[in-house]
Amino acid sequence: MLEARFEPGTMLRNPHLQTVLASSGLRRLLVRRRARAMLATERERIVDAGDGVRLKGVCSEPATPRGLAVLLHGWAGSVDSTYLVEAAHRLWVAGYAVFRLNFRDHGETEHLNPDIFHSCRLDEVVGAVAAIAAEWPGRPVMLAGYSLGGNFALRVALRAPAAGIPLRRVVAVSPLIQPAAGLDAIEEASWLYQRYFMRKWRRSLRRKQALFPDRFALDGMLRLGMRDLTAALVERYTEFPGLSAYLNGYSVAGERLAALQVPTTIVTAKDDPLIPLADFLELELPSCAELWLSPFGGHCGFIRDSRLESWAAEFILERFEAAVTDQDEH
Repeated sequence: MLEARFEPGTMLRNPHLQTVLASSGLRRLLVRRRARAMLATERERIVDAGDGVRLKGVCSEPATPRGLAVLLHGWAGSVDSTYLVEAAHRLWVAGYAVFRLNFRDHGETEHLNPDIFHSCRLDEVVGAVAAIAAEWPGRPVMLAGYSLGGNFALRVALRAPAAGIPLRRVVAVSPLIQPAAGLDAIEEASWLYQRYFMRKWRRSLRRKQALFPDRFALDGMLRLGMRDLTAALVERYTEFPGLSAYLNGYSVAGERLAALQVPTTIVTAKDDPLIPLADFLELELPSCAELWLSPFGGHCGFIRDSRLESWAAEFILERFEAAVTDQDEH
C-alpha cells in the first residue's frame, strides 16, 4: 500500500466539493479549452467488439505515437466526460495515441445495439480493447478507467493474457470494487448524487425504449428509485436471477484480483463518498499490482488548484511512463 502524493489546498479538501467539481460545467469549459488541439484531431470510430456488438469511440493520434492508451469512462459518463478528456489530453501531449471508448448505450449510442447495457457485459469490452490494440501492433498498450470504468479496466486486465491483449500497464482511478457496497454508499450519501445519476440513466433508458419499442416497456419502471430500478431491469432483461447475483457478477472484491498478471495500479481517495475505503483495504493483490491511497480527492476528483486541474490525469501519465521505461530497460 502506497501513499499518493496529492495535497490540495485547504479550501479543496472537502470530499463532496472534490466530487462535484470534477464534473462541473466550469471545469468542463476549462479542460476542453486546454484540450482544443487534441479535440481538433479526434476521429469517431465504430469498433467491432465481437458477436455483432458495436461500440463507439474517439481516437486522437499524434504524428508518431509512442504507444496506445485506451480510456474507459464511468457509469452514465461518456468519451466526452471531463475527466476522460483531461486524461486523454495529458497523454496525447506526451505522445500517446488515445482511444476513448464508450460503453454500450453511453454517449448517446443506444441505437448501436438492441440489448440494454449492464455492468456484467465484460466480453464486449475485452473484445473492443483487443480490436483497438490490434491496430497499433508493436506499440506499448495501456488501459485506464475511472469509477465503473476502473472496475471494467481491472476485469479486462484479468482477461487480457487469455484474450491476447498485450497490456503494458493498467490504471484504475476510484474504481468500484464491491458493487453491493457501492450501491449502499450512494444511497447513504447526499441525495444530489442519486439525482445526478438517475437523471442521466432515465434519459438513456427513454432513448433506448424509443429506439426499440418492441423490445422494451420501461415507463412504469422509470418511476422507481436506483435500487428498485436496477433490480427490475436485471430480472426482466438479463440472465441473472436477481439483484444480488448481478452485483456479485462484476465485483472485484477480496481475492478476485489475485490472479492479475498485468502490471496494475489502483488509486483512490480515503474520503471517497461513493466507494467505501474498506473495500480497498480488503483486496488481495499479487506482486504485479499496487494500491495507492490519498487522504483527499473525493470520487474521481483529485482537483489540485484554482485551475481545476486533476492530479489523477498526471498520475495516469506517470504510471504509464514508468511502465514504458521499465520495459525498455529490460
